[in-house]
Amino acid sequence: MEGLFQLNNRGRLSIISCDSGRAFATGLAGELSGIILEADGEAPAVIRDSEEVQFANGETKTVIRESIRGDDVYVVQCVDDPLSSRSVNDNLMALLTAVNAVYQSDPDCITAVIPQFPYARQDCKRAREPITARVVAAALEDVGAGRIITLDIHAPAIEGFFRRAVLENLHASNDIIAFLRRTVPSERLCVVAPDTGRAQMARHYSRVLNCDFAVADKARDYSSTSTIESMRLVGDVAGRQVIIPDDMVATGQTLLNCCRLVLDKGASDVYVVCSHPFFNGDAVEKLDRGFQDGLFRMLVGTNAVWRGPDFAHEHPWYREVSLTGLFARVIFNINRRRSVAKLLS
Repeated sequence: MEGLFQLNNRGRLSIISCDSGRAFATGLAGELSGIILEADGEAPAVIRDSEEVQFANGETKTVIRESIRGDDVYVVQCVDDPLSSRSVNDNLMALLTAVNAVYQSDPDCITAVIPQFPYARQDCKRAREPITARVVAAALEDVGAGRIITLDIHAPAIEGFFRRAVLENLHASNDIIAFLRRTVPSERLCVVAPDTGRAQMARHYSRVLNCDFAVADKARDYSSTSTIESMRLVGDVAGRQVIIPDDMVATGQTLLNCCRLVLDKGASDVYVVCSHPFFNGDAVEKLDRGFQDGLFRMLVGTNAVWRGPDFAHEHPWYREVSLTGLFARVIFNINRRRSVAKLLS
């Protein structure tokens, strides 16, 4: 029986949660319990006892309070945490200490579950600049991660930055599209890519929704952060219900410019969807004003950026799609040595 057990899975499934990943990990564990119960008839606990320790000088370390020797371990962290005062850098360091604490505990396999891949916008060199996404990939490998599960990574080139670890890049589109079909009128739809870099994503949405497709072509000023010089629309949106999909909304300015552009071209309504609702800086205030000005009817985000239940109540334009079920199905299949290809499409 023991030999058969080892053939069918990668060891006991265990979740270690960093502080900023704890809410996502709790939801993930709940989804996993349901999947395991259906498969095995019982649902053992999957979250292991650990603590993230903060020192007076700002240093962080993770302490694991129970044995995980031989386990298939998943370390969960959300590096961009709007409900915490910790920075992306703080949470990235906490993730690295947690992965290395697991490595020092002699597990069978280590997977870093990071719905937001940090520094993903620093994927190539422009003039004298770093390729920091590659530094993050190397750091994750160096501390012991053999696999990384992330969501809609901003630059596909990052997949090639890993020398040893496997990167599983999940997509939020199927869950978001299911939500759109329940809530958005299906007549005269058109999907608009907010820039040429998101054209493939928008094409997928248009193919699944069986509707037309257009592209907002923007020229970016790289001398300033999140600054657009000009934008033009390639395609017809007159009289259409427009859906604008993106992998992230940071400051919100580019998004609002795109909304204004398609409305100027005759769109009847605008719906925005994104995998990562970061809403950095004063983005929430901008989106509040944009909604009040009629630039868009709804913005659909996911809990890959954990905002808690109060956010949607405070901002009537926001809807949240949960992705913990998607992550749970992928983790279960990996643990049971089953294919995840259909879940990644």
